[in-house]
Amino acid sequence: MNITIIGRGRVGGGLARMWQKAGHQVTTIGREGGDASGADVVVVSVPGNVITEALSTVTGLDGQVTIDTTNLYTERDETFPSLSHRIKAVVGGPTAKSFSTVFASAYDDIATQRVTPSSLYAAEPGAKDITEQLIRDVDLDPLYVGDLDPGARLLENSSALTRALAGQIGPFFYRYGRPGEL
Repeated sequence: MNITIIGRGRVGGGLARMWQKAGHQVTTIGREGGDASGADVVVVSVPGNVITEALSTVTGLDGQVTIDTTNLYTERDETFPSLSHRIKAVVGGPTAKSFSTVFASAYDDIATQRVTPSSLYAAEPGAKDITEQLIRDVDLDPLYVGDLDPGARLLENSSALTRALAGQIGPFFYRYGRPGEL
């Protein structure tokens, strides 16, 4: 799969490294901008408050499947229901919210866990299969929380809980399972 990641920080750079290892063709775009026209999927991995600025430097955004990995650390701009919806307004393709509840600082430890960690995601139907595959390709177990609306906002709102837990135990993995599965 040809993946273009907008953002070269801990999340974007870490995902790029893991997806390359899984055999995907990955292009990363930083602050200088670039072209995403050859991408099968576009991954947006920038701070939530600079989405508009970051996407304005990228050409070739034209209806690709898009995965939003951003988190909300500032006041919410109610112009859009979620950061994912803001991204969808620019790219125009089927959109998912994923990887926003997994700590980038723990990426190197994913494959060594006794039990496969979960990764929550929300997705429109056209983005669901690709998102699930890319989650599995980094050794995580996808757990669907619903369509982009209301799932993306639900995941964004959960970031405060994630940060509170991290303040107590540090970066962590989580696993959801039915009784008897864990």
